[in-house]
Amino acid sequence: MIPVLSFDIETIPDIAGIRVLHELPATLSDSEVAEFAFQKQRAKNGSDFLPHHLQRVVVISCALHGDDGFKVWSLAEPKSGEGDIIQRFFDGIAKYTPQIVSWNGGGFDLPVLHYRGLMHGVTAPRYWDLGEDDRDFKWNNYISRYHTRHLDLMDLLAMYQPRANAPLDDLAKLMGFPGKLGMDGSAVWGAWQAGQIDDIRDYCETDVVNTYLVYLRFQQMRGHLTKNAHDAAIETIRQHLTALDAPHWREFLAAWKVG
Repeated sequence: MIPVLSFDIETIPDIAGIRVLHELPATLSDSEVAEFAFQKQRAKNGSDFLPHHLQRVVVISCALHGDDGFKVWSLAEPKSGEGDIIQRFFDGIAKYTPQIVSWNGGGFDLPVLHYRGLMHGVTAPRYWDLGEDDRDFKWNNYISRYHTRHLDLMDLLAMYQPRANAPLDDLAKLMGFPGKLGMDGSAVWGAWQAGQIDDIRDYCETDVVNTYLVYLRFQQMRGHLTKNAHDAAIETIRQHLTALDAPHWREFLAAWKVG
């Protein structure tokens, strides 16, 4: 089978980059630098949301389903630095050539990985192949919006209309899946400042499993999975998460209302 990789990233403000771009004094704390950037962004467009290139990647979580079964893992600080995290993610794409699945990956996750990868000298020839090395990639690659090697579920289900976008948390819960547990993206910076990197990683991992569960239902909807195949895949995931026996997975399974 073609392996399927759902992924999600968590980011914090690029404090070092903001200091460089605005020539801020070293006497300012990281929190003051971040607040400076938030205020400038609010004055510009009314939102705290920083530009993609100023989002520092601290976690990439992945859920991979292939011939060897289902597994979930994270590439995260402090064990690895940002450049290593991003490089290892793209190395995994080169190794498996998976179908990659995201929720708003085209609008956020991948552009962030592109910009930050450039800054760190990351190489990703397989990911960027548009048919120069593999002719199959001319007709189906990771980059073109309407190709399916990268399936942005949010974008596709909304028919590429931003006004029709649905939050992953809402949709997952309406389908009986757990949705977000204990945190959302707006809380990541505060959790980082409090030293709660494990909580950020756990939250990101539950997000990629929610994404994969929605993907399975979509595959059933489009006729690529029978009801029996869908249910078997769901059971594989349940068994894997039960075997992990970690607090965030116990909470996740307890909140899971349907098969």
